[in-house]
Amino acid sequence: MPANTSSNSRFAVIIPVYNHGSTLKAVAEAALALGWPVYVVDDGSTDQGSVGLANTPGLHLLRLEVNRGKGAALMTGFEAVAGQADWAITLDADGQHNPWEAHRLIGAIPQDQRAIIIGRRQQMAAEGAPWTSRFGRGFSNFWIRMAGGPRVIDSQSGFRIYPLPEVLHLGVAARRYQFEIEVLVKAAWSGLAVVETPISVRYEPKGRRISHFRPFVDFCRNTGTFARLITRRVVLGKPRKTSHL
Repeated sequence: MPANTSSNSRFAVIIPVYNHGSTLKAVAEAALALGWPVYVVDDGSTDQGSVGLANTPGLHLLRLEVNRGKGAALMTGFEAVAGQADWAITLDADGQHNPWEAHRLIGAIPQDQRAIIIGRRQQMAAEGAPWTSRFGRGFSNFWIRMAGGPRVIDSQSGFRIYPLPEVLHLGVAARRYQFEIEVLVKAAWSGLAVVETPISVRYEPKGRRISHFRPFVDFCRNTGTFARLITRRVVLGKPRKTSHL
């Protein structure tokens, strides 16, 4: 256990999934090798990719009957593990992350402090990240700062550590991809630290990559989320920060 976390700290892994049947099994098995409970939250998938995992030792399968969005899947996972874990490690089901690098994220937790840890993906262009991911990352980084959020480099990385139960009490309204944007802004408003640490990334070749990001629709949703957050900040003023030591 890293020196900057208590030996009694409890972790759980949450993997939100929507029609990632071709990659989910390998991701889940690699996550189980970490030795912590793993929760796969199936967000209304139609490919039956998670069915075979139901009886896997150490793995808990939660299923939303209809697709409600990544944020809804994450919140479902947070609520499920809140009573048995102090920290939730989240990673995507598409295989872009190396689950073993969760140890790197744990090592970035500040001493005696509650914080959100983001795995900052390195060399995205070299690893074949689609242009929509690179553009979306820069767009979100800028507007998160304008909304009073933290200055970050990879605001769209899904490989993170969230402190529990703090993240459940931030009042995040978004329930799709925009959850991962809004939670950073609300964290900064509440005084919850946000820390980045470098991680590797791997993308499947074009044609095999599984992505449910829709550039136009999600751009509009992102814009709506930022407009709501900025309006909230301008109209009501900068929220008072609270301590999360």
